[in-house]
Amino acid sequence: MIARISGALARGILVALLVATPALMLPDVITDSSQITMLVALLACFLTFIEYNSNFPSIIEFREAAPFNRLRFTSLAATVLVLTMILQGKTDPTAMTGALTSIGTIIGNAMDFPYSPVRMIVLMLPENSDQGLIASVRTSAGMAYLISLVSMAAFLILVRAMNWPARKGAFNVWVNLPLFDPTAGGDVIYRLQRDARINIALGFLLPFLIPAVVKAAADLIDPITLQNPQTQIWTVAAWAFLPASIIMRGIAMGKIADMIEEKRRRAYAADTDEQAFQPA
Repeated sequence: MIARISGALARGILVALLVATPALMLPDVITDSSQITMLVALLACFLTFIEYNSNFPSIIEFREAAPFNRLRFTSLAATVLVLTMILQGKTDPTAMTGALTSIGTIIGNAMDFPYSPVRMIVLMLPENSDQGLIASVRTSAGMAYLISLVSMAAFLILVRAMNWPARKGAFNVWVNLPLFDPTAGGDVIYRLQRDARINIALGFLLPFLIPAVVKAAADLIDPITLQNPQTQIWTVAAWAFLPASIIMRGIAMGKIADMIEEKRRRAYAADTDEQAFQPA
């Protein structure tokens, strides 16, 4: 019990630090904005602690299938930290912020070609945006998208080469997929494979769909302004992280479907061999 409580508390504190990172590192943050950020960080800490301290799952998937959630958290934390340091370098430049800005500029320019995800998020900006904001968003988008690609590649290696999640023993579907009901009807393997394909397809489309939806909605509501550094950080981080997280979920569900299918095949083969050796 003590190990569970301490682990849940550590996870909650890490999530709170993640939420508060831009407000803590960026200069000239408005007091009201800092208070709201701290409130959100405390709420995220509390919800994470409650989830991981409970014996029964609620909404967080793959809770007992490490390191799936750790990889996703590391990806998001790295994205937020890198983007924060890049924007911090505009007012408090250091060697580190300069290096990250240079790398982000190179990557952003390389990825900014017609119909690319980076080009789509740049086109999301209002037409009267200044060149400094466009360059900043392009740099942030390039770095965020690179981190998301690296995290997806790392998870794919984890699944294919290191046999996740079977390497840690039996996989409990109820604990790790609390939102998936195996008894809802239909074959479990077919439903898992269908959900995997939907998640992967949606993950590939989201980097293009999100800017298009925001651009289309700008005529009906006030458009999102990325002039504010915190808004830019969280908008770009969400734009890069959500598709990568959905694709990773699709890969994971496809792997689970393969594991169940393989277990069925072995059980069928064992039953067939047993019947073959029974005396007439």
